[in-house]
Amino acid sequence: VAIDLSIDHGVDTFVLVSTDKAVRPTNVMGATKRVCELYATNVPSKQTKIVAVRFGNVLGSSGSVVPRFTQQIQKGGPLTVTHPEVTRYFMLISEACELVLQAASLGRGGETFILDMGAPVKIVDLARKMLQLHNREDIDIEFTGLRAGEKLFEELLIDENDKRTQYDSILIAPKTEFDIQLLQEEVLKLLTSNNQLEILKRVVKEFDHRK
Repeated sequence: VAIDLSIDHGVDTFVLVSTDKAVRPTNVMGATKRVCELYATNVPSKQTKIVAVRFGNVLGSSGSVVPRFTQQIQKGGPLTVTHPEVTRYFMLISEACELVLQAASLGRGGETFILDMGAPVKIVDLARKMLQLHNREDIDIEFTGLRAGEKLFEELLIDENDKRTQYDSILIAPKTEFDIQLLQEEVLKLLTSNNQLEILKRVVKEFDHRK
């Protein structure tokens, strides 16, 4: 709806904020984000420039693991980590804001921009580092098990055919072509159907539902 309204009212630039969970999604949130990406990059946008940006985890945001670890340390622990091998990409809030602004500036319409976030970080290593910084290495780390739909490793690209921009740290993911009339019909069905999972699987072919 926000994209359609932007087009109808001649908004100059629309930036969709997506997530690495949209890449080969295993849960409904990731799959719906992927549907949004497909819509944003395929809808006829008239004079409105529509681009998407795909983030990893933003350090310090409300959903970040860092505030949760801080709260657990303040309560005396333990620090809870789902799995000893789980890794995530991280970026700073300033980097996330910069990527949004640069995407708005660089984009011509239809692109999905990704920050080159370097190597992923093991969550258990982050937990240990935070315990060291707080001088609380007496606190235990407890492994709780992966939640349904949670991956050990997140990805930022659906395939490796990305291309560089004028900024070394910003990539453009290849566009996935999708018949926009069919996509609009499927989105309408999502709003009214009692079988949304089947519709999501039709639209997002790589959706491997686990939750």
